[in-house]
Amino acid sequence: AFSQCPRHIAGTMSQLNDTSSILALLHSRKSASAKAMGEPGPRPDQLAEILRCAVRVPDHGKLNPWRFIVFEGSARERFGAALRARWQELNPDHGESSLSFVQGMLLRAPTVIAVVSTASDHPKIPVWEQVLSAGAVCQNMLLAATALGIGCQWNTDWIAYDIEVAKLMGLAPHEKVAGLIYLGTPSVPLEDRPRPDPLALTTRWTG
Repeated sequence: AFSQCPRHIAGTMSQLNDTSSILALLHSRKSASAKAMGEPGPRPDQLAEILRCAVRVPDHGKLNPWRFIVFEGSARERFGAALRARWQELNPDHGESSLSFVQGMLLRAPTVIAVVSTASDHPKIPVWEQVLSAGAVCQNMLLAATALGIGCQWNTDWIAYDIEVAKLMGLAPHEKVAGLIYLGTPSVPLEDRPRPDPLALTTRWTG
């Protein structure tokens, strides 16, 4: 269980992905790189737990405006072959290096989850709020995976926006890929990056 993070260390921790408390994790969370991931990926029970945490997000109207597509095992290779064909169609002048990279995109991690936003017109709930809920799902997945000690990264890339790839994934016309969550074991040490000062981004309305 998480313990309370003392206020005097909040924001000053040097350890990345510190899971000693909820606040420690929030202050130190750092994504791994999909380009530097390998086996093992999440166990079935861990994947189920990540998904259970994923749906614990704000959801105005209780619409569940998202769903998941899991890519594992040889399915990643078959999907990669289809991506290669589509990339070659879009970029006929690209050589083998580019095609091979595209073909291997989902092979970079043992497990890849596409978070699909199913947002649609609703008489009371704005589409924008439904889309934001899908984004919250992606973040919850990162936090859950990190808490379990699993490397993770939220990507999109061109495959999230291509209409033919959307058909390949079985998306309906109104659905969009909110993120591709790569899950695996980092093969290189994580390095933090500069973070903005929240006070510099904050104003107070005074009328």
